[in-house]
Amino acid sequence: MIAEKFSLAGKTALITGSSQGIGKGIALAFAEYGANIILHCKTDKNEAEEVANEVKGIGVDVHIIQADLSHSGAAADLYQKVSEIVEQLDILVINASAQIPARWTEVSDNDIDIQVNTNFKSTFQLMQQFAPGMAETGWGRILTIGSVQQTRPHPSMIIYAALKSAVLNLVQNLAMQLADKGVTVNNLAPGVIATPRLDEDVPEPEERINKRLETPSGNLGNPEDCAAMALLLCSAAGNFITGQNIYVDGGLSL
Repeated sequence: MIAEKFSLAGKTALITGSSQGIGKGIALAFAEYGANIILHCKTDKNEAEEVANEVKGIGVDVHIIQADLSHSGAAADLYQKVSEIVEQLDILVINASAQIPARWTEVSDNDIDIQVNTNFKSTFQLMQQFAPGMAETGWGRILTIGSVQQTRPHPSMIIYAALKSAVLNLVQNLAMQLADKGVTVNNLAPGVIATPRLDEDVPEPEERINKRLETPSGNLGNPEDCAAMALLLCSAAGNFITGQNIYVDGGLSL
């Protein structure tokens, strides 16, 4: 039965940046389909606890881990904390990211370091930590949350957009190496999604560029749109999908 392939019963999933937005949506969807959930937050544990209560209401196990992925050694520390909860992680969703809007002439060294460490370095190091165990057991799912900015870069997010493109290359490289070990590696690239990040103050691009940043559907997406695709990619239904970049963007990448 096709429906059975979407079941995550008996699996444990870590979703980074899951105290709100897309990460929260994915965590709740995975819990709905039976996965035990490890939530991750950077600083605000109160938000994560609210999500944890929602997950508990669904009837699966849930834990919270706090870690600032912009710090050196954070990925190894996170891995150690997960190892204290479960013997083996089945699903890793790397959603946490740092986005520091600024005109390209005003980007500081600190802006670069925070975004590189959070968006790229920690992503690679989390893969290094968790992928070998998945390969050893013969089943695993790694999903990075990219961005439509891989092809429609916003002028005020030059570093963020460049790093999302770099992560996609990382995904394709690792997917090739793990394809015969039962581990899939994919990238889900959202467009404009209704999350708290939309409230951030972002310098407005000039009109000729702004037009190409409009979503053809004319609508905002929501976290559930991303969660549905994440469920496909991280369940048995996605067994034959790896190394892919899949947009959930209302056509913005066209």
